[in-house]
Amino acid sequence: MTSRLKVHPNKFNIKGMLLTRNYLKDLVYKVNGAAIEVHKTLGPGLLECTYHKCMVHELEIRNINFKSELSIPINYKGLMIDADLRYDLLIDNALVVEFKSVETISPIHVAQLLTYMKLLQLPMGLMINFNCTHIYREGQKTYVNEMYESIY
Repeated sequence: MTSRLKVHPNKFNIKGMLLTRNYLKDLVYKVNGAAIEVHKTLGPGLLECTYHKCMVHELEIRNINFKSELSIPINYKGLMIDADLRYDLLIDNALVVEFKSVETISPIHVAQLLTYMKLLQLPMGLMINFNCTHIYREGQKTYVNEMYESIY
């Protein structure tokens, strides 16, 4: 794994990119806006894969840079291991997004997102649960990687 150098209390270097807390907040805002639009159009109660496909389309419409469902390798003592881990979305190589459509987010769902954040060495993750009445108030939550908690 590559090391990250802290360069300023509100800035950090990730894979050669200098990111700020405000930049990450703006990404979260944009993704939440897309999720609200998808949820407003489809409503709650559908399968996660339905929301995922529509989010991909909505992000493309909004010209938001993302990758979808790529494998996350595990670097174990220099050996790259494929554990069949796949994130839902990676926004601008800085924010990992996990979708759910469940009654309640359980600790295993949070552990899944935190695992992705740690393996990808990313500062922030966003969990979006489409099975709710209001995405912003009850369907989304951001998580900060323990490696970056000092800047928040």
